[in-house]
Amino acid sequence: MTYRLRQSSIAAVLAVIAGAWAAEAVVAQDFLFQRPSITLGARIGYLIPRADSEIFDFTRDELTVEKEDFNALSLAADLGIRLTDRVDLSLGLGYANSEINSESRDFIGDDDLPIFQTTDFRRVPFTVGLKAYLTERGRRISDLAWIPGKFAPFVGGGAGFVWYEFEQEGEFVDYETLDIFYDYFTSSSGSPLAYVTAGFDYSLGLRWILTAEARYSWASANMGESFVGFDKIDLNGLRAAFGFSVRL
Repeated sequence: MTYRLRQSSIAAVLAVIAGAWAAEAVVAQDFLFQRPSITLGARIGYLIPRADSEIFDFTRDELTVEKEDFNALSLAADLGIRLTDRVDLSLGLGYANSEINSESRDFIGDDDLPIFQTTDFRRVPFTVGLKAYLTERGRRISDLAWIPGKFAPFVGGGAGFVWYEFEQEGEFVDYETLDIFYDYFTSSSGSPLAYVTAGFDYSLGLRWILTAEARYSWASANMGESFVGFDKIDLNGLRAAFGFSVRL
């Protein structure tokens, strides 16, 4: 009798513990126990550079390259650190690369075949800025419970540094002798940048966020020795991107 009573008591305790755990699991699906202080995000997007400087004009004039050929897919990662209920400090890192195969516009080779080249244009920006939300991102319902909002638009801006590399490799024409030669030209440098941004966060649950963003950046940098005589390269451009973030 005592043994059966002990078994029943243990079973009851286990049932209570299991019930409490299940209840906590259900509750945990409805709210977080504290307001998140950090978000980590990754984005994929499309970068449209302004491409309005001498090197781009020269490339379009001499080679079968159009302005839109410098557009590129971009990747970005960011870290958001909550400063207030509506303001985050935002740290970002990005990457974009355009690879363009082309021919000489006005000349062909001695074998009556096109004269081929490849142009690569890479950009890697590092940014620090502020992101201000126009609505509340969530609400606290008690000292230990925080519920995220569904939709939160934001605007922001900041500064940073962008590294670029511009390369051209292949066959080219010496315009004085009309000889065709193979060569490799490269220029890489860095520049300060400034940017503005706008977009929105859409909560997919307690932790995950879908983010859409448009960002415009301003920057220009010197050209290297392979391009002596050219003015600064235009690094301005618009990026539209979307991706996911996680609240921590």
